[in-house]
Amino acid sequence: MTHEPSPSETPSASAAPAQPFPAAPAAVDEIIGSAQTPPETKASTSYIWFQVLGQFGVFVAFITPLAISLAIRLAELAPGHEEYLGYITGSGALVVMLTAPLFGVLSDRTRTRIGRRRPFMIAGTLLGVVSLVVMALAPSVLVLGLGWILAQLGWGQVLQNLQTSMADKLSETQRGKVAGLAGFATQVAPVFGVVIAGSFSGNALLLFLLPGLVGVILVALFVLFTREPDTRGARFDEQLSVKTLFSKYVFNPRRHPDFSLVWLGRFLFYFGLTLNTTFTAFFFASRLGVEVADVAPIIATLGLFGIGATTLGAIGGGFLSDRVRRRRVFVLLGAVLFATGAIVMALASDIPLLYTGSLITSVGIGMFAAVDQALILDVLPEKNTNAGRYMGIISFAVSIPQAVAPFIAPLLLTIGASVTGDKNYTLLYVIAAAFTLVGGLVVLRIRSVR
Repeated sequence: MTHEPSPSETPSASAAPAQPFPAAPAAVDEIIGSAQTPPETKASTSYIWFQVLGQFGVFVAFITPLAISLAIRLAELAPGHEEYLGYITGSGALVVMLTAPLFGVLSDRTRTRIGRRRPFMIAGTLLGVVSLVVMALAPSVLVLGLGWILAQLGWGQVLQNLQTSMADKLSETQRGKVAGLAGFATQVAPVFGVVIAGSFSGNALLLFLLPGLVGVILVALFVLFTREPDTRGARFDEQLSVKTLFSKYVFNPRRHPDFSLVWLGRFLFYFGLTLNTTFTAFFFASRLGVEVADVAPIIATLGLFGIGATTLGAIGGGFLSDRVRRRRVFVLLGAVLFATGAIVMALASDIPLLYTGSLITSVGIGMFAAVDQALILDVLPEKNTNAGRYMGIISFAVSIPQAVAPFIAPLLLTIGASVTGDKNYTLLYVIAAAFTLVGGLVVLRIRSVR
Protein backbone atom coordinates (compact mmCIF):
# COMPACT_ATOMS: atom_id res chain seq x y z
CA MET A 1 0.00 0.00 0.00
CA THR A 2 1.36 3.45 -0.84
CA HIS A 3 1.70 6.49 1.33
CA GLU A 4 -0.66 9.27 0.26
CA PRO A 5 1.00 11.28 -2.51
CA SER A 6 1.88 14.91 -1.90
CA PRO A 7 -0.22 17.37 -3.92
CA SER A 8 1.53 19.18 -6.73
CA GLU A 9 0.56 22.10 -8.94
CA THR A 10 -1.23 21.35 -12.17
CA PRO A 11 1.18 22.02 -15.04
CA SER A 12 0.15 24.36 -17.79
CA ALA A 13 0.37 23.34 -21.41
CA SER A 14 3.43 25.51 -21.89
CA ALA A 15 5.15 23.88 -18.96
CA ALA A 16 4.76 20.38 -20.36
CA PRO A 17 8.03 18.60 -21.00
CA ALA A 18 9.36 18.48 -24.55
CA GLN A 19 9.71 14.72 -24.36
CA PRO A 20 6.17 13.27 -23.98
CA PHE A 21 7.31 9.77 -23.00
CA PRO A 22 10.45 10.21 -20.88
CA ALA A 23 12.18 7.18 -19.49
CA ALA A 24 11.35 6.19 -15.93
CA PRO A 25 14.12 6.46 -13.28
CA ALA A 26 16.87 4.02 -14.13
CA ALA A 27 18.22 3.35 -10.68
CA VAL A 28 19.46 -0.22 -10.39
CA ASP A 29 19.48 -1.30 -6.78
CA GLU A 30 18.79 -5.01 -6.89
CA ILE A 31 19.27 -7.06 -10.01
CA ILE A 32 22.40 -7.36 -12.11
CA GLY A 33 22.31 -9.96 -14.83
CA SER A 34 20.93 -11.25 -18.06
CA ALA A 35 17.24 -10.73 -17.24
CA GLN A 36 17.29 -7.07 -18.31
CA THR A 37 15.71 -5.96 -21.60
CA PRO A 38 16.97 -2.76 -23.27
CA PRO A 39 14.22 -0.18 -22.79
CA GLU A 40 14.11 0.79 -26.48
CA THR A 41 13.99 -2.77 -27.85
CA LYS A 42 10.76 -3.20 -29.81
CA ALA A 43 8.67 -6.28 -29.17
CA SER A 44 7.90 -8.51 -32.15
CA THR A 45 4.50 -8.64 -33.79
CA SER A 46 4.03 -12.24 -32.68
CA TYR A 47 4.76 -11.29 -29.06
CA ILE A 48 2.15 -8.53 -29.22
CA TRP A 49 -0.59 -10.80 -30.54
CA PHE A 50 0.16 -13.62 -28.12
CA GLN A 51 0.12 -11.01 -25.33
CA VAL A 52 -3.30 -9.73 -26.42
CA LEU A 53 -4.68 -13.26 -26.80
CA GLY A 54 -3.28 -14.27 -23.40
CA GLN A 55 -5.01 -11.37 -21.65
CA PHE A 56 -8.21 -12.13 -23.55
CA GLY A 57 -8.08 -15.73 -22.33
CA VAL A 58 -7.49 -14.75 -18.70
CA PHE A 59 -10.45 -12.38 -18.74
CA VAL A 60 -12.76 -14.95 -20.35
CA ALA A 61 -11.87 -17.43 -17.59
CA PHE A 62 -11.64 -14.97 -14.71
CA ILE A 63 -14.17 -12.20 -15.29
CA THR A 64 -17.03 -14.36 -16.54
CA PRO A 65 -17.71 -15.57 -12.96
CA LEU A 66 -17.69 -11.96 -11.77
CA ALA A 67 -19.97 -10.85 -14.60
CA ILE A 68 -22.64 -13.53 -14.31
CA SER A 69 -21.60 -17.02 -13.12
CA LEU A 70 -21.14 -16.09 -9.46
CA ALA A 71 -24.51 -14.32 -9.41
CA ILE A 72 -26.26 -17.37 -10.89
CA ARG A 73 -24.63 -19.75 -8.38
CA LEU A 74 -25.34 -17.39 -5.49
CA ALA A 75 -29.00 -17.11 -6.49
CA GLU A 76 -29.14 -20.92 -6.34
CA LEU A 77 -27.33 -21.26 -2.99
CA ALA A 78 -28.75 -18.22 -1.14
CA PRO A 79 -31.83 -16.76 -2.87
CA GLY A 80 -32.59 -13.16 -1.92
CA HIS A 81 -29.13 -12.47 -0.49
CA GLU A 82 -27.35 -10.61 -3.28
CA GLU A 83 -25.30 -8.74 -0.67
CA TYR A 84 -23.29 -11.94 -0.28
CA LEU A 85 -21.85 -11.30 -3.75
CA GLY A 86 -20.19 -8.17 -2.43
CA TYR A 87 -18.71 -10.06 0.50
CA ILE A 88 -17.37 -12.82 -1.76
CA THR A 89 -15.76 -10.51 -4.30
CA GLY A 90 -14.44 -8.21 -1.60
CA SER A 91 -12.79 -11.07 0.26
CA GLY A 92 -11.07 -12.30 -2.90
CA ALA A 93 -9.76 -8.83 -3.70
CA LEU A 94 -8.47 -8.45 -0.13
CA VAL A 95 -6.37 -11.61 -0.47
CA VAL A 96 -4.90 -10.38 -3.76
CA MET A 97 -4.17 -6.99 -2.25
CA LEU A 98 -2.03 -8.65 0.42
CA THR A 99 -0.20 -11.03 -1.91
CA ALA A 100 0.33 -9.18 -5.23
CA PRO A 101 3.52 -7.28 -4.30
CA LEU A 102 4.95 -10.44 -2.69
CA PHE A 103 4.51 -12.43 -5.89
CA GLY A 104 5.75 -9.47 -7.91
CA VAL A 105 9.03 -9.36 -5.97
CA LEU A 106 9.42 -13.13 -6.21
CA SER A 107 8.82 -12.93 -9.96
CA ASP A 108 11.55 -10.26 -10.32
CA ARG A 109 14.00 -12.53 -8.50
CA THR A 110 13.09 -15.87 -10.10
CA ARG A 111 15.94 -17.84 -11.69
CA THR A 112 14.75 -20.38 -14.26
CA ARG A 113 15.58 -21.50 -17.76
CA ILE A 114 12.22 -20.19 -19.01
CA GLY A 115 12.59 -16.77 -17.40
CA ARG A 116 11.00 -14.81 -14.59
CA ARG A 117 7.37 -14.46 -15.61
CA ARG A 118 6.32 -17.72 -17.24
CA PRO A 119 6.68 -19.99 -14.18
CA PHE A 120 4.11 -17.84 -12.37
CA MET A 121 1.79 -17.96 -15.38
CA ILE A 122 1.92 -21.75 -15.47
CA ALA A 123 1.29 -22.15 -11.74
CA GLY A 124 -1.44 -19.50 -11.80
CA THR A 125 -3.27 -21.21 -14.66
CA LEU A 126 -3.30 -24.55 -12.84
CA LEU A 127 -4.63 -22.94 -9.66
CA GLY A 128 -7.18 -21.02 -11.72
CA VAL A 129 -8.62 -24.21 -13.19
CA VAL A 130 -8.93 -25.72 -9.70
CA SER A 131 -10.78 -22.59 -8.55
CA LEU A 132 -13.35 -22.90 -11.34
CA VAL A 133 -14.13 -26.49 -10.35
CA VAL A 134 -14.51 -25.45 -6.71
CA MET A 135 -16.98 -22.68 -7.61
CA ALA A 136 -18.94 -24.89 -10.00
CA LEU A 137 -19.41 -27.64 -7.41
CA ALA A 138 -19.65 -25.45 -4.29
CA PRO A 139 -22.27 -26.81 -1.87
CA SER A 140 -22.43 -23.58 0.13
CA VAL A 141 -21.78 -19.85 -0.07
CA LEU A 142 -18.63 -20.29 2.03
CA VAL A 143 -17.10 -22.76 -0.44
CA LEU A 144 -18.18 -20.52 -3.33
CA GLY A 145 -16.25 -17.68 -1.69
CA LEU A 146 -13.20 -19.92 -1.21
CA GLY A 147 -13.30 -20.78 -4.91
CA TRP A 148 -13.35 -17.10 -5.83
CA ILE A 149 -10.34 -16.42 -3.61
CA LEU A 150 -8.44 -19.21 -5.38
CA ALA A 151 -9.48 -17.71 -8.72
CA GLN A 152 -8.15 -14.32 -7.70
CA LEU A 153 -4.83 -15.86 -6.67
CA GLY A 154 -4.50 -18.09 -9.75
CA TRP A 155 -5.81 -16.10 -12.69
CA GLY A 156 -4.71 -12.87 -11.01
CA GLN A 157 -1.11 -14.07 -11.06
CA VAL A 158 -1.34 -14.93 -14.74
CA LEU A 159 -2.67 -11.49 -15.57
CA GLN A 160 -0.14 -9.66 -13.40
CA ASN A 161 2.78 -11.45 -15.05
CA LEU A 162 1.40 -10.88 -18.53
CA GLN A 163 1.21 -7.17 -17.78
CA THR A 164 4.65 -7.15 -16.17
CA SER A 165 5.96 -8.82 -19.31
CA MET A 166 4.69 -5.76 -21.20
CA ALA A 167 6.91 -3.60 -19.01
CA ASP A 168 9.82 -5.95 -19.78
CA LYS A 169 9.30 -6.01 -23.54
CA LEU A 170 7.51 -2.98 -24.97
CA SER A 171 9.23 0.17 -26.19
CA GLU A 172 7.74 3.56 -25.39
CA THR A 173 6.28 3.93 -28.88
CA GLN A 174 4.40 0.62 -28.61
CA ARG A 175 2.73 1.04 -25.22
CA GLY A 176 -0.40 2.91 -26.24
CA LYS A 177 -1.11 0.66 -29.21
CA VAL A 178 -0.57 -2.60 -27.33
CA ALA A 179 -2.44 -1.34 -24.26
CA GLY A 180 -5.29 -0.36 -26.58
CA LEU A 181 -5.41 -3.79 -28.18
CA ALA A 182 -5.15 -5.54 -24.80
CA GLY A 183 -7.73 -3.17 -23.31
CA PHE A 184 -10.12 -3.97 -26.13
CA ALA A 185 -9.51 -7.71 -25.70
CA THR A 186 -10.06 -7.64 -21.95
CA GLN A 187 -13.30 -5.71 -22.32
CA VAL A 188 -14.64 -7.97 -25.07
CA ALA A 189 -13.60 -11.13 -23.22
CA PRO A 190 -16.32 -10.95 -20.52
CA VAL A 191 -18.90 -10.51 -23.28
CA PHE A 192 -17.63 -13.67 -24.93
CA GLY A 193 -17.69 -15.41 -21.55
CA VAL A 194 -21.21 -14.23 -20.74
CA VAL A 195 -22.42 -15.56 -24.12
CA ILE A 196 -20.98 -18.95 -23.15
CA ALA A 197 -22.45 -18.69 -19.65
CA GLY A 198 -25.84 -17.72 -21.03
CA SER A 199 -25.85 -20.85 -23.15
CA PHE A 200 -25.01 -23.15 -20.21
CA SER A 201 -26.66 -21.37 -17.25
CA GLY A 202 -28.41 -24.63 -16.33
CA ASN A 203 -25.15 -26.61 -16.02
CA ALA A 204 -22.95 -25.31 -13.19
CA LEU A 205 -19.83 -27.21 -14.27
CA LEU A 206 -19.93 -26.03 -17.90
CA LEU A 207 -20.88 -22.55 -16.73
CA PHE A 208 -17.41 -22.17 -15.18
CA LEU A 209 -15.20 -24.65 -17.04
CA LEU A 210 -15.87 -23.69 -20.67
CA PRO A 211 -14.68 -20.09 -20.15
CA GLY A 212 -11.76 -21.58 -18.19
CA LEU A 213 -10.80 -23.80 -21.12
CA VAL A 214 -10.49 -20.73 -23.34
CA GLY A 215 -8.15 -19.19 -20.76
CA VAL A 216 -5.98 -22.30 -20.52
CA ILE A 217 -5.53 -22.57 -24.29
CA LEU A 218 -4.65 -18.91 -24.89
CA VAL A 219 -2.28 -18.60 -21.92
CA ALA A 220 -0.57 -21.81 -23.07
CA LEU A 221 0.02 -20.23 -26.50
CA PHE A 222 1.78 -17.28 -24.87
CA VAL A 223 3.92 -19.52 -22.66
CA LEU A 224 4.88 -21.83 -25.53
CA PHE A 225 5.50 -19.34 -28.33
CA THR A 226 7.07 -16.28 -26.72
CA ARG A 227 10.65 -16.07 -25.57
CA GLU A 228 12.01 -14.85 -22.26
CA PRO A 229 15.70 -14.69 -21.26
CA ASP A 230 17.18 -17.47 -19.15
CA THR A 231 17.56 -15.96 -15.66
CA ARG A 232 19.50 -18.75 -13.97
CA GLY A 233 22.63 -16.58 -13.95
CA ALA A 234 20.99 -13.47 -12.45
CA ARG A 235 22.77 -11.89 -9.49
CA PHE A 236 21.20 -9.90 -6.66
CA ASP A 237 22.95 -7.31 -4.53
CA GLU A 238 20.39 -7.49 -1.73
CA GLN A 239 19.44 -10.65 0.14
CA LEU A 240 15.71 -11.18 0.44
CA SER A 241 14.61 -11.31 4.06
CA VAL A 242 11.24 -10.90 5.73
CA LYS A 243 12.11 -7.27 6.54
CA THR A 244 13.22 -6.36 3.02
CA LEU A 245 10.28 -8.24 1.55
CA PHE A 246 7.74 -6.20 3.47
CA SER A 247 9.61 -3.02 2.58
CA LYS A 248 8.76 -3.78 -1.06
CA TYR A 249 5.07 -3.23 -0.30
CA VAL A 250 5.57 0.53 -0.02
CA PHE A 251 7.41 3.23 -1.93
CA ASN A 252 8.29 6.87 -1.41
CA PRO A 253 5.68 9.00 -3.23
CA ARG A 254 7.96 12.04 -3.11
CA ARG A 255 10.59 10.14 -5.03
CA HIS A 256 8.05 8.91 -7.59
CA PRO A 257 5.28 11.58 -7.58
CA ASP A 258 3.86 10.81 -11.01
CA PHE A 259 3.63 7.11 -10.25
CA SER A 260 1.75 8.10 -7.08
CA LEU A 261 -0.72 10.21 -9.05
CA VAL A 262 -1.35 7.42 -11.56
CA TRP A 263 -1.91 5.08 -8.61
CA LEU A 264 -4.42 7.47 -7.01
CA GLY A 265 -6.29 8.14 -10.25
CA ARG A 266 -6.59 4.45 -10.99
CA PHE A 267 -7.74 3.77 -7.40
CA LEU A 268 -10.56 6.31 -7.63
CA PHE A 269 -11.69 5.17 -11.07
CA TYR A 270 -11.76 1.50 -10.15
CA PHE A 271 -13.52 2.24 -6.88
CA GLY A 272 -16.34 3.79 -8.89
CA LEU A 273 -16.17 1.04 -11.51
CA THR A 274 -16.46 -1.66 -8.83
CA LEU A 275 -19.47 0.08 -7.27
CA ASN A 276 -21.03 0.17 -10.72
CA THR A 277 -20.35 -3.39 -11.86
CA THR A 278 -20.49 -5.64 -8.78
CA PHE A 279 -24.28 -5.86 -8.80
CA THR A 280 -24.87 -5.57 -12.55
CA ALA A 281 -26.92 -8.76 -12.83
CA PHE A 282 -29.09 -7.82 -9.84
CA PHE A 283 -29.41 -4.22 -11.09
CA PHE A 284 -30.69 -5.31 -14.50
CA ALA A 285 -33.05 -7.84 -12.91
CA SER A 286 -34.45 -5.14 -10.62
CA ARG A 287 -34.93 -2.53 -13.36
CA LEU A 288 -36.42 -4.96 -15.87
CA GLY A 289 -38.52 -6.96 -13.40
CA VAL A 290 -37.05 -10.37 -14.28
CA GLU A 291 -35.25 -13.16 -12.41
CA VAL A 292 -31.45 -13.07 -12.09
CA ALA A 293 -31.07 -16.26 -14.13
CA ASP A 294 -32.95 -14.55 -16.98
CA VAL A 295 -30.50 -11.64 -17.11
CA ALA A 296 -27.63 -13.58 -18.72
CA PRO A 297 -28.96 -13.45 -22.31
CA ILE A 298 -29.93 -9.78 -21.86
CA ILE A 299 -26.45 -8.85 -20.69
CA ALA A 300 -24.91 -11.01 -23.40
CA THR A 301 -26.90 -9.17 -26.10
CA LEU A 302 -25.89 -5.85 -24.63
CA GLY A 303 -22.30 -7.03 -24.52
CA LEU A 304 -22.34 -7.85 -28.21
CA PHE A 305 -23.44 -4.30 -29.00
CA GLY A 306 -20.78 -3.07 -26.58
CA ILE A 307 -17.96 -4.66 -28.60
CA GLY A 308 -18.00 -1.79 -31.07
CA ALA A 309 -18.12 0.79 -28.30
CA THR A 310 -15.24 -0.83 -26.44
CA THR A 311 -13.23 -1.03 -29.66
CA LEU A 312 -13.73 2.68 -30.22
CA GLY A 313 -12.59 3.52 -26.71
CA ALA A 314 -9.69 1.10 -26.27
CA ILE A 315 -8.10 0.93 -29.69
CA GLY A 316 -9.05 4.47 -30.67
CA GLY A 317 -7.76 5.92 -27.42
CA GLY A 318 -4.60 3.81 -27.35
CA PHE A 319 -3.57 4.47 -30.95
CA LEU A 320 -4.43 8.17 -30.80
CA SER A 321 -2.51 8.65 -27.56
CA ASP A 322 0.62 7.30 -29.27
CA ARG A 323 0.03 9.35 -32.42
CA VAL A 324 -0.57 12.72 -30.74
CA ARG A 325 1.82 11.91 -27.90
CA ARG A 326 -0.69 12.61 -25.16
CA ARG A 327 -1.94 10.36 -22.35
CA ARG A 328 -3.66 12.52 -19.74
CA VAL A 329 -6.45 13.96 -21.90
CA PHE A 330 -7.51 10.48 -23.04
CA VAL A 331 -7.53 9.14 -19.48
CA LEU A 332 -9.74 12.07 -18.45
CA LEU A 333 -12.03 11.62 -21.45
CA GLY A 334 -12.46 7.93 -20.60
CA ALA A 335 -13.47 8.85 -17.05
CA VAL A 336 -15.94 11.52 -18.26
CA LEU A 337 -17.57 9.07 -20.66
CA PHE A 338 -17.89 6.37 -18.01
CA ALA A 339 -19.42 8.82 -15.50
CA THR A 340 -21.92 10.00 -18.11
CA GLY A 341 -22.98 6.46 -18.94
CA ALA A 342 -23.33 5.56 -15.27
CA ILE A 343 -25.67 8.53 -14.71
CA VAL A 344 -27.80 7.49 -17.69
CA MET A 345 -28.06 3.97 -16.28
CA ALA A 346 -28.89 5.30 -12.82
CA LEU A 347 -31.93 7.09 -14.23
CA ALA A 348 -32.99 4.35 -16.66
CA SER A 349 -36.00 2.11 -16.23
CA ASP A 350 -36.21 0.40 -19.63
CA ILE A 351 -33.93 -1.48 -22.00
CA PRO A 352 -33.20 1.36 -24.48
CA LEU A 353 -31.86 3.70 -21.79
CA LEU A 354 -30.01 0.90 -20.00
CA TYR A 355 -28.36 -0.06 -23.28
CA THR A 356 -27.51 3.57 -24.08
CA GLY A 357 -25.87 4.15 -20.71
CA SER A 358 -24.02 0.86 -20.83
CA LEU A 359 -22.63 1.57 -24.32
CA ILE A 360 -21.33 4.96 -23.18
CA THR A 361 -19.64 3.34 -20.18
CA SER A 362 -18.11 0.76 -22.55
CA VAL A 363 -16.40 3.50 -24.54
CA GLY A 364 -15.19 5.08 -21.30
CA ILE A 365 -13.88 1.87 -19.76
CA GLY A 366 -12.09 0.92 -22.96
CA MET A 367 -10.38 4.27 -23.30
CA PHE A 368 -9.44 4.63 -19.63
CA ALA A 369 -8.16 1.05 -19.28
CA ALA A 370 -6.01 1.24 -22.41
CA VAL A 371 -4.43 4.65 -22.02
CA ASP A 372 -4.05 4.38 -18.24
CA GLN A 373 -2.14 1.12 -18.75
CA ALA A 374 0.20 2.89 -21.18
CA LEU A 375 0.55 5.76 -18.70
CA ILE A 376 1.55 3.30 -15.97
CA LEU A 377 4.29 1.87 -18.19
CA ASP A 378 5.49 5.41 -18.98
CA VAL A 379 5.99 6.34 -15.31
CA LEU A 380 6.84 2.90 -13.87
CA PRO A 381 9.93 3.27 -11.63
CA GLU A 382 12.93 0.99 -12.13
CA LYS A 383 11.17 -0.92 -14.91
CA ASN A 384 14.30 -2.82 -15.95
CA THR A 385 14.94 -4.24 -12.50
CA ASN A 386 11.84 -4.06 -10.30
CA ALA A 387 8.93 -4.08 -12.74
CA GLY A 388 7.19 -6.94 -10.92
CA ARG A 389 7.39 -5.12 -7.60
CA TYR A 390 5.88 -1.88 -8.92
CA MET A 391 3.27 -3.67 -11.01
CA GLY A 392 2.30 -5.44 -7.79
CA ILE A 393 2.02 -2.08 -6.04
CA ILE A 394 -0.07 -0.60 -8.85
CA SER A 395 -2.36 -3.61 -8.52
CA PHE A 396 -3.30 -2.22 -5.09
CA ALA A 397 -5.10 0.54 -6.97
CA VAL A 398 -7.47 -2.10 -8.34
CA SER A 399 -7.51 -4.71 -5.57
CA ILE A 400 -8.23 -2.26 -2.73
CA PRO A 401 -11.37 -0.92 -4.47
CA GLN A 402 -12.38 -4.47 -5.33
CA ALA A 403 -11.94 -5.40 -1.67
CA VAL A 404 -13.60 -2.36 -0.12
CA ALA A 405 -16.27 -1.20 -2.56
CA PRO A 406 -18.31 -4.45 -2.48
CA PHE A 407 -18.63 -4.10 1.30
CA ILE A 408 -19.72 -0.46 1.00
CA ALA A 409 -22.10 -0.98 -1.90
CA PRO A 410 -24.70 -2.99 0.12
CA LEU A 411 -24.85 -0.13 2.62
CA LEU A 412 -25.46 2.40 -0.14
CA LEU A 413 -28.18 0.18 -1.58
CA THR A 414 -30.12 0.34 1.69
CA ILE A 415 -30.12 4.15 1.91
CA GLY A 416 -33.61 5.31 0.95
CA ALA A 417 -34.60 1.78 -0.08
CA SER A 418 -38.30 1.10 -0.40
CA VAL A 419 -40.26 -0.80 2.23
CA THR A 420 -40.87 -3.54 -0.33
CA GLY A 421 -37.15 -4.33 -0.36
CA ASP A 422 -36.16 -2.59 -3.60
CA LYS A 423 -32.54 -1.45 -3.43
CA ASN A 424 -31.38 2.12 -4.14
CA TYR A 425 -29.37 1.43 -7.29
CA THR A 426 -29.78 5.06 -8.41
CA LEU A 427 -27.69 6.34 -5.51
CA LEU A 428 -25.10 3.61 -6.03
CA TYR A 429 -24.59 4.46 -9.71
CA VAL A 430 -24.45 8.23 -9.10
CA ILE A 431 -21.75 7.81 -6.45
CA ALA A 432 -19.88 5.45 -8.81
CA ALA A 433 -19.94 8.13 -11.51
CA ALA A 434 -18.49 10.72 -9.11
CA PHE A 435 -15.54 8.52 -8.13
CA THR A 436 -14.65 7.72 -11.74
CA LEU A 437 -14.75 11.36 -12.77
CA VAL A 438 -12.42 12.43 -9.95
CA GLY A 439 -10.09 9.57 -10.91
CA GLY A 440 -9.75 11.03 -14.39
CA LEU A 441 -9.13 14.54 -13.07
CA VAL A 442 -6.24 13.41 -10.83
CA VAL A 443 -3.98 12.47 -13.76
CA LEU A 444 -3.99 16.08 -14.99
CA ARG A 445 -1.51 16.81 -12.19
CA ILE A 446 1.14 14.51 -13.68
CA ARG A 447 4.22 16.45 -14.79
CA SER A 448 6.52 14.06 -16.66
CA VAL A 449 4.01 12.80 -19.25
CA ARG A 450 1.65 14.91 -21.34
